[in-house]
Amino acid sequence: MIIGLPKEIKDNEYRVGLTPAGVKTLNDYGHTILIETHAGEGSGISDDEYRTANGQIVGKADEVWERAEMIVKVKEPVGPEYERMREGQILFTYLHLAPDLKLTKVLLERKVTGVAYETITNDEGHLPLLTPMSEVAGRMAIQVGAHYLQRTEGGRGVLMGGVPGVLPAKVCIIGGGVVGINSIKMAVGLGANVAVLDVNLERLRYLDDIFGSLIKTLVSNPFTVQEACMHADLVVGAVLIPGASAPKLVTRKMLTTMQRGAVIVDVAVDQGGCIETTKPTTHSNPTFYVDDVLHYCVANMPGAVPRTSTFALTNATLPFALKLANKGFKKAVTSDANLKNGVNTYEGYITYQAVAESQGLPYKSIDELN
Repeated sequence: MIIGLPKEIKDNEYRVGLTPAGVKTLNDYGHTILIETHAGEGSGISDDEYRTANGQIVGKADEVWERAEMIVKVKEPVGPEYERMREGQILFTYLHLAPDLKLTKVLLERKVTGVAYETITNDEGHLPLLTPMSEVAGRMAIQVGAHYLQRTEGGRGVLMGGVPGVLPAKVCIIGGGVVGINSIKMAVGLGANVAVLDVNLERLRYLDDIFGSLIKTLVSNPFTVQEACMHADLVVGAVLIPGASAPKLVTRKMLTTMQRGAVIVDVAVDQGGCIETTKPTTHSNPTFYVDDVLHYCVANMPGAVPRTSTFALTNATLPFALKLANKGFKKAVTSDANLKNGVNTYEGYITYQAVAESQGLPYKSIDELN
């Protein structure tokens, strides 16, 4: 199979879809990998490293897209990439289609086979390709929150861990999944006062067993969310419903009760955000205020630490890329139910039910089409 590795063009996105080790592995199985020149530069990977791994360096993105049967990316296509996609081409990347009707329609019109990292599962029902970036984003959320809590950055002027005689920052983490637990680790490590909200009692018991008295656990409902946000210096939105739009758990009205200069980091922004006032921002223009509450809603947070993120992501995506390349799309998804769960669009249809429901569009099972 001819596999294309284009350079990411989303604002300040420095990750790349494959490391040289990933390229070498695919090549060892007989596949041709076309790499846009300087594609790995942002992650500290040179063209020479890709050449050593038997990748072919291509000068223009148009050629990569035109020749490749499968495109391996990090982020969803944007702008000029819409016109480069073609019928039957496999697009293997994060898609986050639920809140993005425009991209969904392009994929359907062009009959692109969209395989989304974020909906591929494992035998335990977890999301192994979303996990590494959720780990990065969860840890970054606290770093970013601590930065913007500084008065010079527009926050309340609160130090996360406090000092002797002065209370630490109050951190409210909504969601106890992968993002949530990694946010907890960082917040606890900095000495913050941490409250975690989740609807799953078993998850809260698990977190309580791990962190004990270092955190407070609360069942998430409108009352507890409002109470926790009211007193918080930093709120981290860490809620995920696989493939679907995130529920709006923090309402605009709740913001009026929050402290002036409090900070919100909505990690769920890729799926529309779990804060009603969320709107996607970029690394070059990351924040905005609503009711004197600072919002950080960058839709590709891990792109700020591309070296870590690229290697972590390839570790997770490569086995599935190999299946698609070695077996071809139809045999790969027929033989692997977990990979099949990643197929969001195929032959002009939405094949992931949560995406169809989020957008009010027809859904057709991949089994009916494949």
